[in-house]
Amino acid sequence: MSTLKSLDLTQRPPRSARTQLGGYALLPRMLDKARATIAGKNGEFHYNCPLDQHIINFLGIDPDALLTELKTGKGDTEILEWITTHQKNKHTPWEIKVWTDYQSQRGPDSDPEIVKYFYSSVEKLAPKRTDLRTWFDYLDLDDYVTFGGAA
Repeated sequence: MSTLKSLDLTQRPPRSARTQLGGYALLPRMLDKARATIAGKNGEFHYNCPLDQHIINFLGIDPDALLTELKTGKGDTEILEWITTHQKNKHTPWEIKVWTDYQSQRGPDSDPEIVKYFYSSVEKLAPKRTDLRTWFDYLDLDDYVTFGGAA
């Protein structure tokens, strides 16, 4: 078992939602937020948020059980093995790829309130940017700006 130093998400953001572990987008970011939550250093980031629910539901894992497992100090590879053993929803590599590709291209859905929220949030961060279309685009920009980058 590994002993990992917890991330301090008051000092830097979690990994990008685009980063993959076992072919799954979102998973490394969620693990970073969970580990920071355990350490009490999650800042403005929330474990088991609506974004995390996408990967949690796809895998069919209990977020509380995952948090308990992370408290043992397991590294990413060990946690991926735990997930593979405990997930209720088993997927083929092709299903994982299709899901990850979809997540990386997912923008606001057709709900007018969500569309309004998305574009108003992007405009607050970068009023002159017109190239941001996906949730991953928005998250990457938000993380960058939050920690001192210029939009």
